Amino acid sequence: MSSAVPEYEPRYLAGVVLFNRRDFFEAHEVWESLWLDACVGNDRRFVQALIQAAVGLYHFGNGNRSGAKKLYKSSKAYMDAYPSSYLGLDTAKFWRDMERCFAELHGAIDEKADIRPEPDLIPRIALDPQPAAWPDPAQYLDEEE
Repeated sequence: MSSAVPEYEPRYLAGVVLFNRRDFFEAHEVWESLWLDACVGNDRRFVQALIQAAVGLYHFGNGNRSGAKKLYKSSKAYMDAYPSSYLGLDTAKFWRDMERCFAELHGAIDEKADIRPEPDLIPRIALDPQPAAWPDPAQYLDEEE
């Protein structure tokens, strides 16, 4: 068994830091930069799933119910194609957490109800193995953001 820490792409890690800070729009921006510039092969759809999950949570937090539901669904569909551990992320756990977070929204009968995510239910991303170091996400954000 190897104890080597994988070489995660710094923008992937910066997006994780931002996501865990609940800076979903900023996480989406950093991951989108990675997706546009460097993602090829299998990683491309995975990063797209993360982008859409972040934007779905952003919409949910801003009361855009239809946008949140749409992005939840497309994000899950993209990520379902990956094994339960991909790029250090336990995808099965991530989606159990997302499902709990979105449960009230998905079960809502009143289409006009102002439903926002419960802070304690908002998912966090944990990577296993942990990276050797976490980047400062500010270096991957445009100054106007």
